Amino acid sequence: MSRAVRIAQAGLHRRAFLKSAAAFGAGGAFVSFGAPALAGTAVRIQYDWLIGNAQIGDVAAQSKGFFKEEGLDVTFGPGGPNAQTVPPVLSGQAQMGQLSSTSQFFTAYDAGRPLKLFASGFRMSPYAYVSLPKSPIRTPQDFVGKTIAINPNGRFLLDLILAKHKIDRSQVKTVTMGTDVTPLLAGQVDAVTGFLTNTKSLSVLGPDIITLTSVQAGVPSYANSYFTSIDAFEGQRDLLAKFVRAVSRGWGWAFENRAAAVDIMCDAYPALDRQVEHKTVDTIMSLSFDDSTRRHGWGWHEREKLQTQVDLFKEAGAFPNRTPVLDDCVTWDVLQATAGIRPKLG
Repeated sequence: MSRAVRIAQAGLHRRAFLKSAAAFGAGGAFVSFGAPALAGTAVRIQYDWLIGNAQIGDVAAQSKGFFKEEGLDVTFGPGGPNAQTVPPVLSGQAQMGQLSSTSQFFTAYDAGRPLKLFASGFRMSPYAYVSLPKSPIRTPQDFVGKTIAINPNGRFLLDLILAKHKIDRSQVKTVTMGTDVTPLLAGQVDAVTGFLTNTKSLSVLGPDIITLTSVQAGVPSYANSYFTSIDAFEGQRDLLAKFVRAVSRGWGWAFENRAAAVDIMCDAYPALDRQVEHKTVDTIMSLSFDDSTRRHGWGWHEREKLQTQVDLFKEAGAFPNRTPVLDDCVTWDVLQATAGIRPKLG
């Protein structure tokens, strides 16, 4: 597989489409809340994108003082279209990072980045194919004979879905889309790609949209993937456990206090649209909590699901350098150490 395709895969799950969602987040300087924190262990987390509704539990943990209770002085490093996520972690400038999906994580590992995944915030990627009732796409077989508008990095995932379901790619026409989803309304295409969390952008399509996520299409992926460097992991076990205890409490609090959590987030990041975020918070919580988190607690990732993703991507030629071995690049130690704290909700 060419270097260009691998780069496209790595950026698949947010970058191109979320440029249209810049109004949701706020870039700029790192963010602190309230009065200056008492001296604690300095921790910086580097995010993959602008801080927004996908980090509502992290923001709640900061605002409610859960990090401070663990003796941590946490700084949020917002990402964006020109920001780097992995290099600050590997260089030690950040103790941990968050990638948009495990697809990005495994791609970075294949490229030689020594990373260790220690928690997964979203149970699935919110990336989806969006259609309308006049030409619905509810299953991968519905792609046949249709025209799909994909973002510039979206070809690999579509090809992966088609290959999994033994659909010849010549049976599906694609066009490259920018940030405008109105070609779907105009009937120029049968589907566009977007993120279910980007409700403001999708709202122009009306209330009757039909969505097919990559997970529903048979390509599993966790999202909001928390990681650190393999080299730093052993010396940071206690720090990572403190972070996960605090951030999981933030997500549990946000789950139980959704309206208040939205207000905290929007107060901290005024560029967010408060009305839109109140409408979106239930979607966010459905991405963060499910039957698995009810049993194992927030942040859990299942070995079988991760292995299925690795096997599927390997079959498609996604790992030309080294196939990820879960025991080398994924850990359950931090999750097990925090099992009594992480909220079991779903």
